[in-house]
Amino acid sequence: MFELLTEMVSNQRVTDDTWLMGLRSAEIAQTAKPGQFVMIRVRPGLDPLLRRPFSICGVRDDLLLVLYRVVGKGTSLMTGLREGERMWVLGPLGKGFAVPENRTGRLLVGGGIGIAPLLFLGQFHREKKVTFMMGFRSAKDIIFPERITGEDTSFLVAPDDGTKGHPGPVTDLLEKLLSKNPGEVAIYACHGSENTLSGLSGSPHGLRFRGLPGVRGESVCGFRQKLLSCMQRRAGL
Repeated sequence: MFELLTEMVSNQRVTDDTWLMGLRSAEIAQTAKPGQFVMIRVRPGLDPLLRRPFSICGVRDDLLLVLYRVVGKGTSLMTGLREGERMWVLGPLGKGFAVPENRTGRLLVGGGIGIAPLLFLGQFHREKKVTFMMGFRSAKDIIFPERITGEDTSFLVAPDDGTKGHPGPVTDLLEKLLSKNPGEVAIYACHGSENTLSGLSGSPHGLRFRGLPGVRGESVCGFRQKLLSCMQRRAGL
């Protein structure tokens, strides 16, 4: 873990209320693992008083990438930061994802800002078969993975308003895929809705939690998020 004064090298809007920030920190970028997060002091002084927690959504050489949604004062201030400004960053924090061995495939299931740690996880599984399934409020809220990772990544999408992709919950996509493809698979899920993972564990496809349990909590910006979960399906179910 490091506490460093980092240089912000980019701060780009990716949807109406979601931004991607790049911070130069070779120390954090080289040691971070998927599922970990950082605490960022938005600006010096006592307002805002608390650091903000953000999942690491990827690394590029010595750059640390953070995906954030504007939901409060702290994140609103972040949108006004410019290239070259410096911020104190503490991290990487957290244990990260438990990566099961000898799985034939990886299913990454996320919703909204919850896709951030899954994008980073995808970077670690280039040699494996990875399927992204993502849910959003509407088509205009879709976060395209290639805008974050810089890599061509295929994905399935399910906006709530049914205007693009699958017209229904992202968990429906998972159910359909599991029905068509029996066998053992590792499933990683991260979502803003606290009921999403309970729906997965109640599916009829032999899913059970493995490794890290779901962790959730209120951030200072007032949004609830499932942070880390891993499930697996037993072969033949």
